[in-house]
Amino acid sequence: MRPHSSFKILTELLEQRILVLDGAMGTMIQGKKLSESDFRGERFKNHESDLSGNNDLLTLTQPHIISKIYLSYLNAGCDIVETNTFNSTGSSQSDYGLSEITYELNLEAAKLARSACDEIYNNDPQRPRFVAGVLGPTSKTASISPDVNDPALRNTSFDSLVEDYKISTSGLIKGGSDIIMVETSFDTLNAKAAIFAIQSCFEELGVALPVMISGTITDASGRTLSGQTVSAFYNSVMHASPLSVGFNCALGAEQLRPHVEEISSVASFYVSAHPNAGLPNEFGEYDQTPSEMAALIKEFAEQGFVNIVGGCCGTTPEHTKEIVETVRDLPPRTVRNRIKSCNLSGLEPLNIGEESLFVNIGERTNVTGSAKFARLIRDENYEEAIDVARQQVEAGAQIIDINMDEGMLDSREAMEIFLKLVASEPDISRVPIMIDSSKWEIIETGLKWTQGKSIVNSISLKEGETEFLEKAKLCLQYGSAVIVMAFDESGQADSLERKNTICARSYKLLTEKLNFPPGDIIFDPNVFAIGTGIEEHNNYAVDFIECCRYIKENLPHAKISGGISNVSFSFRGNNTIREAIHSVFLFHAIEAGLTMGIVNAGQLTVYDDIPPKLKKAVEDVVLNRNESATDNLMKLAESITNRASEGSSEDLSWRNNSIEDRLSYALVKGVTKYIEEDTELARKTVSKPIEVIEGPLMRGMDQVGDLFGSGKMFLPQVVKSARVMKQAVSYLLPFIEAEQAGEKIQRKGKVLLATVKGDVHDIGKNIVGVVLGCNNYEIIDLGVMVPCEKILEVAQKENVDIIGLSGLITPSLDEMVHVAAEMQRLNFSVPLLIGGATTSKAHTAVKIEGGYKNNSTIYVPDASKSVSVVSSLLNEEKRQGYCDAIKSEYSHIRERTAKRKSSRSILDYKEANNNSLSIDWSSYTPSAPMFLDKKVFKNYPIEELIKYIDWTPFFITWQLSGKYPGILEDEKVGKAATELFNDAKELLSRLVKENSLQANAVIGFWPAKRIGTNDVGIFRGEGDKLPYNTFHFLRQQMIKEPALPNLCLADFIAPQEKTVSDFLGGFVVTAGIGEEALSKEYEKENDDYHALLVKALADRLAEAFAEHMHERVRKEYWGYCTEESFNNEELISENYQGIRPAPGYPACPDHSEKETLFSLLEPEKSIGVSLTESYAMRPAASVSGLYFSHPESRYFSVGKISESQVDDLALRKSVSKEKLAKLLSQNL
Repeated sequence: MRPHSSFKILTELLEQRILVLDGAMGTMIQGKKLSESDFRGERFKNHESDLSGNNDLLTLTQPHIISKIYLSYLNAGCDIVETNTFNSTGSSQSDYGLSEITYELNLEAAKLARSACDEIYNNDPQRPRFVAGVLGPTSKTASISPDVNDPALRNTSFDSLVEDYKISTSGLIKGGSDIIMVETSFDTLNAKAAIFAIQSCFEELGVALPVMISGTITDASGRTLSGQTVSAFYNSVMHASPLSVGFNCALGAEQLRPHVEEISSVASFYVSAHPNAGLPNEFGEYDQTPSEMAALIKEFAEQGFVNIVGGCCGTTPEHTKEIVETVRDLPPRTVRNRIKSCNLSGLEPLNIGEESLFVNIGERTNVTGSAKFARLIRDENYEEAIDVARQQVEAGAQIIDINMDEGMLDSREAMEIFLKLVASEPDISRVPIMIDSSKWEIIETGLKWTQGKSIVNSISLKEGETEFLEKAKLCLQYGSAVIVMAFDESGQADSLERKNTICARSYKLLTEKLNFPPGDIIFDPNVFAIGTGIEEHNNYAVDFIECCRYIKENLPHAKISGGISNVSFSFRGNNTIREAIHSVFLFHAIEAGLTMGIVNAGQLTVYDDIPPKLKKAVEDVVLNRNESATDNLMKLAESITNRASEGSSEDLSWRNNSIEDRLSYALVKGVTKYIEEDTELARKTVSKPIEVIEGPLMRGMDQVGDLFGSGKMFLPQVVKSARVMKQAVSYLLPFIEAEQAGEKIQRKGKVLLATVKGDVHDIGKNIVGVVLGCNNYEIIDLGVMVPCEKILEVAQKENVDIIGLSGLITPSLDEMVHVAAEMQRLNFSVPLLIGGATTSKAHTAVKIEGGYKNNSTIYVPDASKSVSVVSSLLNEEKRQGYCDAIKSEYSHIRERTAKRKSSRSILDYKEANNNSLSIDWSSYTPSAPMFLDKKVFKNYPIEELIKYIDWTPFFITWQLSGKYPGILEDEKVGKAATELFNDAKELLSRLVKENSLQANAVIGFWPAKRIGTNDVGIFRGEGDKLPYNTFHFLRQQMIKEPALPNLCLADFIAPQEKTVSDFLGGFVVTAGIGEEALSKEYEKENDDYHALLVKALADRLAEAFAEHMHERVRKEYWGYCTEESFNNEELISENYQGIRPAPGYPACPDHSEKETLFSLLEPEKSIGVSLTESYAMRPAASVSGLYFSHPESRYFSVGKISESQVDDLALRKSVSKEKLAKLLSQNL
């Protein structure tokens, strides 16, 4: 299938400037005041239905009018004209009785638009014009019932929509369209049907056109009509790999702005926006003038939100002309690199990346696994069956698995009905769906009734490669992620070797044959039952865990799932034992890389809460630690009876603890049974009921937070803990309010509280609200996941005195920065409070306060501080002094942390280049390495690295200042340093003995030449003329003494014009494989000291490995100093020839150069070291850099540079100046 010629031209133009779409066809037609007879023309003079308002029909009956409108927009300067086919689908034309002419409507509309574009292009061939063939949303929706009393009813189907859209798409392509645009999509399932049809059409016609997708946010909720958020909509359509994604219609530019901003922040494609000319007035007309609308569009462009802009309802050629002039010289948005995570969606997004916590998949909506659910489906009791799904989501399931494979069912019908009903329940359909079946036709049925991005469970190589790839290709076309089972033509993988082999083979087929996104590949290496008494089964859990580790290390970005309950099947009937097995198995599997699991989200026990004797017995079985493990667990099982998930019928000894400890226990365990009783007892021990919240309840929640953060507690337990907390607070509220009874209380002020968009954590915020409410402040609590525009809209409407933002997850920090910036832009003047687990005073001072200058921005560490902060802000006498003190404190924080421009003078960039290091290459012959390309070292002996450790930074890590070994004799810190040193040596000895850490390395050498002044080209062979990769370096611009050069790393490589053969080396080493697991083991034992010691030693070992490997390079692998002999102190002092600078460090401050190094060495595949989006290495105990061999090569600091050097670097690297300015902020 060949790409359409428009691809290349459009992409080139979009990199250069913002392109402009036309405006509203309908508005222009309405202005013509056409009559019924005008619409009918001669051809449809006697048609039985009214045709007035059928604008698309004018393509056939009044083609001159449509052509004139196309030309008016093209003459106004638009780059892309949209065909008059918004309603040219069989579905929409059926309202007029004209379904049979839809192909003709699309064909002729595209021809007219093509002719208009060609006419303008012939007059101005320097500026290409494009036809966007429009596929409208149709008048029928696949996700929404037309009857509120029958939620499972639909007036169309996916298959009908696909057939309809295929006819339209074929006509648009054959009529001469350059682009296919799926426009005004308010139901994403309709849009997915359009995408399916478009891709099918491309296959049939043998040509692929660029695709634009434009959704519609229907109101201030920030959702489509079918209920999806912006990010959920994006996740649902990104499988189309569109040219652009964006929004149009329903809203004016001002109202659409936050949604365009959001899509711009997440999209890896170009972004479009063509809003209406404001909102309609009371007569349904649009009043926004061209200049008013253009000013708003200009702000979109200035903020870097858009690549394509235009107009929708109410816009005219005058609007288009104004927009063209406005954006003419503004740069286009820089497209984000595609993040290789698994981006799913229901009504809301679920993005699963490398750093995501374990994802729980609810298992109870499965007829093969739940007798209750099966009975409900067989009895067609869908109302109660839907409740089962709801309970799973409420209990913490982030995905729900739906399976209808049952012999007595019409499984396809049951799947269809159930999914339609789920779609009508927003509290369920907010999470993604896993469509689970052994029958492909049932899976396809499920895919046709889910508007979000789902997961297919599952496909495998069982029927051979051809069928495997066919099904995978369909999954791509439907837009789903896929679970790949460890099956092949020989059957199910029942050994670690077979699991690894099948997963690797499947991954290679999917990524190389289909270009399947690796983040959407989810392997299930088969969870089998353990503890069966059969010896061959004893290692099943270990095999699964080790396979997880293999996938994580060898199949980049792939995810891992499993049916967790299978592992405990031999203990069915004893839920206590089963839950313990699940918890232990999950703990170790997650540590090895397990991403998600099908579990009963409401029944997971906390790993740390398993009784020690039971935990040891279970771990012996799970980890196959001894031959008698199964027998021992079976004996123990006989003495353990089942217990309910909430609390224990076996052991109520915790009820004998103090009331404070009982409340903490209830919160951690999620036990609601005794909470009111205990809360009442606690209330009687304090003078004010609020003290119960501020005391034992808050201490319990702190414990929950610690467990959750360390990976020892899962999301479902946190949800249960939150419920316990809310129940306790709810019980106390009447008592708190009773204290305020009597005369009407004069409120001290009005405070708005909200957990920001993207975050669902509200415990801390709720407590703050209660505490402030008890102190006579009026609280407006907007809840969780609150978008910025809603926060500010309500704040204005309610005239609040203070806005408080809360968040627990890291992305919330960026959202808080955004809210503060919007408050400034919209000229708010109320104080802003910041709180939540990930916030800090430093972040508030540096990142947030600077963006909001109209009033104070204050970090509130916990609820206990909230009253004093709010009181001070609203007290006329205290306010100024308090705010001044805060501003002064934050100013000092910024002074310590902000990257300030140097006041020193610097040399002109051209002069600096002219003052480069001069090397006589005629008298020097570089040594050739022993090999070219790369060499991998796995499981390098740790004991060989210990003697290379530089201990001085190790002591600094522990805040002990002094140089090793002198620090051991220091009068002040010597004793502490000696104890620490002895502990470190003892731990190092254990690490070596137990093989707890793994050290890996990859090094490489390549022919290299200096290109230009500051770049180094990498060549495949010494005779090559053109480099296949390039390193881009920076040059010093500091003013130096005469005869001292301004250095750049490129100076140390022979220039291209010389005949000298030169080389550059590179390396990535790690000593961090296993460090995280070992640290967690110590944390599990509450031994934070050794957990930190492991991390510090792994870091030092990685640096030692870099030192050792560099020595071997000099003496063996490059061999330019074979006789070198230095002791460790001399190595640390860098007395050797050659250097190993690292990207991100003084001589090469541009972190993004690691991308080039990693592309050459491929360390993610070979040694398990990867780069994050921010160019940090994982594992953290890793070091990377370049090898230079020239005798005059030396370490130096680039220091401060000018903007002209950044401009030049941006040009050489073909990246935006803004991106580089962020990366090089310390040097500017």
